[in-house]
Amino acid sequence: QVQLVESGGGLVQAGESLRLSCAASGSTFSINAFGWYRQAPGKQRELVAAISTFGSTNYADSVKDRFSITGDNARNMVYLQMNSLKVEDTAVYYCTAGSVTGRSWKFDYWGQGTQVAVSS
Repeated sequence: QVQLVESGGGLVQAGESLRLSCAASGSTFSINAFGWYRQAPGKQRELVAAISTFGSTNYADSVKDRFSITGDNARNMVYLQMNSLKVEDTAVYYCTAGSVTGRSWKFDYWGQGTQVAVSS
């Protein structure tokens, strides 16, 4: 099992930045990919960004030029730097862990989520 704990959410104004952190523990040797998903009220959960332990990344088109996902393999940490935040980025953000093979990403473990609220 892998445990994931997110931190760093909060309330900011549009145009500001936030950095989310995710600490992984447990059987992390079984993991080679991490990601961030988000779910806004009334909407489906969607992938925001993902990163493999060898550095490949994947971003949603809506955040590609504003968000950056990075990982620290030695510390089992994953970060999501969010710049130029928009009201529509408001959501609960979930850290997730799993595996990637080629272009196929599969996430098996989920954190509890952290709220990000962006006001206009």
